Amino acid sequence: MPLTRSKSLPSTDAATENGGSDRQNLPSTGRSVAGILHKWTNYGKGWRSRWFLLRDGILSYSKIRRPENVNMLSPSDDVRLIGDNSTDRLSRMYSCSGRGGGRRKHHKTIGIVHLKVSSYRESKSDNKKFYIFTATKTLHLRTDSRSDRAAWLQALASTRRVLPLQSLSGDFSFVSPKDLSISTERLKERLREEGINENLVKECEEIVDSEFSEVQEQIKLLHEERTKLLNALKQLEMANLEAEASGIHESVYQLPDNKYSSLRSGKYSECSTSASSDVFEDISEEDEPSFHDTNECFSEPDVGSGDMHFKRRIRLPDPAEKEKGVSLWSMIKDNVGKDLSRVCLPVYFNEPISSLQKCFEDLEYSYLLDQAYEYGKSGNSLLRALYVAAFAVSGYASTEGRHCKPFNPLLGETYEADFPEKGIRFFSEKVSHHPTVIACHCEGKGWKFSGDTNLRSKFWGRSIQLEPVGVLTLEFDDGETFQWSKVTTTIYNILLGKLYCDHHGTMQIRGNRQYSCTLKFKEQSILDRNPHQVNGVVEDVTGKKAATVFGKWNDSLHYVAGDALNKASASLLWKSTKPPPNVTRYNLTSFAITLNELTPGLEEKLPPTDSRLRPDQRHLEKGEYEKANEEKQRLERRQRMSRKIQESGWRPRWFEQQGESESYKFTGGYWEAREERRWDDCPNIFGEFTEEITDCA
Repeated sequence: MPLTRSKSLPSTDAATENGGSDRQNLPSTGRSVAGILHKWTNYGKGWRSRWFLLRDGILSYSKIRRPENVNMLSPSDDVRLIGDNSTDRLSRMYSCSGRGGGRRKHHKTIGIVHLKVSSYRESKSDNKKFYIFTATKTLHLRTDSRSDRAAWLQALASTRRVLPLQSLSGDFSFVSPKDLSISTERLKERLREEGINENLVKECEEIVDSEFSEVQEQIKLLHEERTKLLNALKQLEMANLEAEASGIHESVYQLPDNKYSSLRSGKYSECSTSASSDVFEDISEEDEPSFHDTNECFSEPDVGSGDMHFKRRIRLPDPAEKEKGVSLWSMIKDNVGKDLSRVCLPVYFNEPISSLQKCFEDLEYSYLLDQAYEYGKSGNSLLRALYVAAFAVSGYASTEGRHCKPFNPLLGETYEADFPEKGIRFFSEKVSHHPTVIACHCEGKGWKFSGDTNLRSKFWGRSIQLEPVGVLTLEFDDGETFQWSKVTTTIYNILLGKLYCDHHGTMQIRGNRQYSCTLKFKEQSILDRNPHQVNGVVEDVTGKKAATVFGKWNDSLHYVAGDALNKASASLLWKSTKPPPNVTRYNLTSFAITLNELTPGLEEKLPPTDSRLRPDQRHLEKGEYEKANEEKQRLERRQRMSRKIQESGWRPRWFEQQGESESYKFTGGYWEAREERRWDDCPNIFGEFTEEITDCA
């Protein structure tokens, strides 16, 4: 097979500027283009590698589980491979094929796109990403390099240029039902040879004619459906060509509003007349349906930070020095019964994130709220309540194996998290030092999450008990709200035995409409062989049980609809992600590892109060333990001034207290100030404490 590897090609913009002078170098429809592209699936599975083949105006793709499965190419194909990864994969495939006697398994195509009735465009913010728009969905694709994307776009452009502009009816020829007929002469002749009397021969002929009439009626219905589909495709093709000719954005055009609107709902796929087939969906890999509108969830984000256009880190920096242990007993004997938040602990007991950042860890599985929003939007209030319950439980998953204490923020310390790839923006601030209160606010697509937490902790020598005080509020755009408070957390075996934490108590998730949920976190006993259990029920306004939920806060949550519990028929709501491969003693999750990262260009955008700029925390992350301890002691001396500063009239910058209560509400304006770099009224709280902290309000 004549295979060639793609070289770096000029961008599509350059080709356009040359007035199409490179057209003679573009591949014709007689040559296939193939390679590996990364395709976005959903928030749960993310980007997945797929084998793509562009041939005769059709782009098809399939899964790549083993190299020997890539058998979409025949020895007679003239194929141009795009990307080094594609070449390496195919080489391994042929190597495996040779050792196996040349046998290759059948490879199932899971998606096709007809370029004649679709369009494409490159991403304006990511030079490795591009989109293909069809009548029913949008494919989000990413290459390994900028040159690979240019090669794919050039291949798509050349294929579109040489596609014949003939009528679609020529591509889908079929026989009209009225042209079909059947003859029974041979049947009657054969029956007479066997001596069958005429009455029975006539009866057999009538049976055959009756059966054929039914088949003919089915063919007629199929013919009508195919004609409707063909007409819709013709209109789509014309709309596509007109849009390209007039310079309209490729994603703007839609199918005309007519009786063939079943195309929009995905009832029929491209070139399929079966109501049960949908070539655009990766059915085998989607365990649960995706609840996102393509344009809402996967279009270019407008959050403005640009922080999504790079690869977030997957591990912490290597420690710069060897860590020294500390004497537990010397600390414990003087602090039994005290509030842990007011005890000066050496940096050895800290993890390299602050309590402000730890609040954001509750949003790791924010896609559950996206699903809850979509379910409620479609009228399924029960599933909305169930996914809210799953979200409330999922926030505890990151605590498994986490035995170190987050840094206690300084008064006025803040933290922002702009994650366009998750569709969320988060902000938190320490709004009070005595009592210690942290307020947070997060905006998603169709929902807002907010809350304030006063974490009361007690150190009992053998254990640490954490009692959260405060209410978390989730509000959807349609006005439905849910509120709940967190349960008690206890860390056991501080002195002897294996250190572990457990969450226990009852969580009431109160909805303002049809459903509310009660979750019970079972306290682990010494002999408990099945720890971390969570059980609960969802009830309607009359108190009738609508569903049962069960699972483990560190693993997964399932539900069964109705008032009976049959675990065999349970459906999955949430599953925790696997731990990262680069585990440290902090046992941070892959998500937590990214929270203190200073991504490219971020530092100059942050206010001087952001946790990422805290020196003791940064030194600890780098493994500079001596410097971390020195800075921690310096900042704790400043922290002791906070109560006096607060009593002198200090007010939080981004939140305001609601009346006489301890509840705080986000006042807004932070992201606008960030855009303009307006931090003049925010003090350098991590500097020398001789610089007075002024009112930042």
